[in-house]
Amino acid sequence: MTRLLARILGSIPILLASIVLGSCSNAPSATVLDVWAMGREGEVIGDLVPEFERENPGVKVRIQQLPFTAAHEKLLTAFVGDAMPDMAQLGNTWVPEFATLGALEPLDARIAATPAIPRTDYYPGIWDSNVVDGKLFGVPWYVDTRLLFYRRDILKRAGFDHPPRDWAEWRRQMVAIKKLVGPDKYAAYFPLNEYEPLEILGLQATEPMVTDDARGNFRSAGFRKSLDFYLGTMRDGLAPVAASTQVANVWDEFDRGWFSFYITGPWQIGEFKRRLPPGHQSEWMTAPMPGPDGPGVSNAGGCSLVLFKSSAKKDAAWKLVQFLSRPDIQVRFHALTGDLPPRISVWKTPELANDPYSKAFGDQMMRVRATPKVPEWERIATDLKLVAEKAAHGELTIDQTVAELDKRADETLAKRRWILAREKKVSVLLRKQEPRTPSDIARNPGFLLAQEYGKARS
Repeated sequence: MTRLLARILGSIPILLASIVLGSCSNAPSATVLDVWAMGREGEVIGDLVPEFERENPGVKVRIQQLPFTAAHEKLLTAFVGDAMPDMAQLGNTWVPEFATLGALEPLDARIAATPAIPRTDYYPGIWDSNVVDGKLFGVPWYVDTRLLFYRRDILKRAGFDHPPRDWAEWRRQMVAIKKLVGPDKYAAYFPLNEYEPLEILGLQATEPMVTDDARGNFRSAGFRKSLDFYLGTMRDGLAPVAASTQVANVWDEFDRGWFSFYITGPWQIGEFKRRLPPGHQSEWMTAPMPGPDGPGVSNAGGCSLVLFKSSAKKDAAWKLVQFLSRPDIQVRFHALTGDLPPRISVWKTPELANDPYSKAFGDQMMRVRATPKVPEWERIATDLKLVAEKAAHGELTIDQTVAELDKRADETLAKRRWILAREKKVSVLLRKQEPRTPSDIARNPGFLLAQEYGKARS
């Protein structure tokens, strides 16, 4: 009896261990979100995630940081291989491409059910950059628009006490600065290996650079005026015919007055503060873009947060989108990166409201415009840079330049026009003859063309 009791008592720890282990093995595991982020933002998001995980104990976030140079190709490869993450940071200019591919989850219903992300608290142009064919596919995360950085001390010496308010005034200021600084210096600098300065000037036009029927529209009067203004600065010696690779250090050259106007983005605020001598910090300032006849627009750049249609964890991913969109988190994100927040309310916080260099960006974001919402825009923009560089070197006239840009854009957009034509034909045929039975479907031309269209888009 004693030995039996001892055997029973001795087995209790083993039984208890098996019970404990069994209960652990049956415990629900945490939801693991795969999130892809890029560049500096990919590093910083890791500093914010622990707080999110504490607030959402059933969710763990696994971040993969991608270099910007490889991110686009990796995303496309993942889409083809059915290996997309649950959520990602996506450049605003990439949103139309991945929406067209069918990779992104529409967010309209989620936004409607989420009072914490009110559309009215976002700058309209930035929000609109995520709307494709009337549907929302991303929530703006940070803004990357561009405007003027300028030498206000040189501008004052040239006889002006304010930055340019339209192109005519900007031109007068550049002429006056050039006369002041002499033959070895310039008034402005538009690097020829960057398409953004000309893209932004082109966005001032009332006509789009790509039409709704997917054709280049660079021959329009508005773009011709933008191109003439851009090339005129180089033709008249107001800006150098030079790429950024020909300038050893843009901050040093700006500091020594080699140029006084420079179109660039918010990341340069921190760079100018660090790289220009402390005694020279009062000599520079930022200003919104001037337009042909008054205040101008700029590009609706930056990145947004998107969910992928293939994800089985969209609800958990949406919680992370809500967390990263909170005003207090956006303030912290700005402090860590210098990236500008897309929410209007965040701009009222002291960190931004009291920064004189950021003020112009807040003003500019009330006047931003999305670049043409076609997946091929980056390729077209690259051609914009290449053709404009030839024109800047005097190899092409303005007529030849706009004709060449339209030609290249039309070639790039040829497949899109084919798809649009088929899409229209499918819509008409399906309205005329709606199939009802399997045999009807097999004979229905609209259905057959819809199949063809689906194959083309895939």
